[in-house]
Amino acid sequence: MENAILHSTAERVLASRSEARRRRATIYLILFLLVAWSIKVTVIDDTDWERIGSFSSILKEAGRFFAIDFSLFPKLIEPAFETLVIACLGTLLGVVLCLPVIWFGAANITPFKPITYPLARLMMTLSRSIHEIVWALFFVAAVGLGALPGILAIAMRSIGFIAKISAEAIEDIDPKAVEAIQAMGGGKLQVLRYAILPQVLPVIIGVTVFEWEINIRRSAILGLVGAGGLGLVFFRQMNTFNYPGVTSVILAILILILIGEVLSHYSRKSVI
Repeated sequence: MENAILHSTAERVLASRSEARRRRATIYLILFLLVAWSIKVTVIDDTDWERIGSFSSILKEAGRFFAIDFSLFPKLIEPAFETLVIACLGTLLGVVLCLPVIWFGAANITPFKPITYPLARLMMTLSRSIHEIVWALFFVAAVGLGALPGILAIAMRSIGFIAKISAEAIEDIDPKAVEAIQAMGGGKLQVLRYAILPQVLPVIIGVTVFEWEINIRRSAILGLVGAGGLGLVFFRQMNTFNYPGVTSVILAILILILIGEVLSHYSRKSVI
């Protein structure tokens, strides 16, 4: 009797494992077919293979970018500085605009949760969902060409990331500090100043520095839509078919990003 029960249990376990393997195999097969279909539709069917030409022609076209226009480098200093300024001012403006979004978007301190909380979360999602190029196009149409639309685009793009991480940090604070300040008769401002801010300030500073580093990359390409900086020089070099000049601008962007990496590293170490 006992052997029969053990045999029956073993059969059920084996059948369950076999069924699980079949389900996994079916899921993997469906995923493989979806990936294959996606490649066929988006790559194979949608590519102009006749225009690409042979492998030698591809190498010939790519070889145009292997030269460097050294005479262009002195002219890249001002656009590179403008790119850095766009990233800095855009990040700073984004932090300022983030403050009410952080306040409204943290569930434990939002003033009127049924309205302010979903409104702040909508702002975070909207900021992250719209690409910085789209923001730049909008502001170029609104305020014209130059650095200002780039700064505004960087600021709008920064709100979502900084506000989301900061608001979630506030939601995860240790409530004991808040209860202690309230027990001593402290008001909302005292709770924010002495209980909440000390716990989340390192997180806010860290995420702001990280976002600034990302914004250097973003600001380097915003010039493609007329927002100034190195991206605008890149666009002009492409339009004039100066391929060595394009490579020079790419190298300048790479150097600027590396500088941003170094500054970001030491900034995080000094303030956190």
